[in-house]
Amino acid sequence: MSQIVRRLGVAPRLRGSATAATCPDLFELADGNFAVIGTDVTDSLDSQLPADAARADYERIVVITRETLIKAKPDIPDA
Repeated sequence: MSQIVRRLGVAPRLRGSATAATCPDLFELADGNFAVIGTDVTDSLDSQLPADAARADYERIVVITRETLIKAKPDIPDA
C-alpha cells in the first residue's frame, strides 16, 4: 500500500469545515496515484454510469465538493 505524500489544495478547515462532519480531501500518493476522501454515493449513481464506464466490486463512487477540487487544481500535476 502506498503512502500519502501531500495534500492537494487546502485543509478542510481552511475551506470552512468547522467539524469532522464534512471533510472531503485529495491526496497525492508516493506511487503517483491519488486518494480521495468523499461521500460514498455508489448506490445512487452506479446505475447512471455511462455504458463505457465500469466499477469493480471493490471500487466506490465518491463525491467531493466543487470547492475541494477547485482549491486542489493548482497542486494537480499536468503530467
